[in-house]
Amino acid sequence: MARGWESKSVEQQQSEMPDRGQPTRPPLSPEQRERDRKRQGLLLSRIHLARQLEASENPRHREMLAQGIAELDRQLSSLE
Repeated sequence: MARGWESKSVEQQQSEMPDRGQPTRPPLSPEQRERDRKRQGLLLSRIHLARQLEASENPRHREMLAQGIAELDRQLSSLE
């Protein structure tokens, strides 16, 4: 029986833990969530192209990748 009480105490402590140290963020509007999602997608695409650029040896392919990165940078700056 003591074991059951102990586990409830631990469960209660764990449930209280997130309430203490974490400041709550205001909820994002649907537009803000969409902008954040799009920004993250653009950043991932940019990382992917940058890695391809590092590995590429063909000058024409490197130029195409650099243009793609520049376009992604333009899109990212328009989101901010």
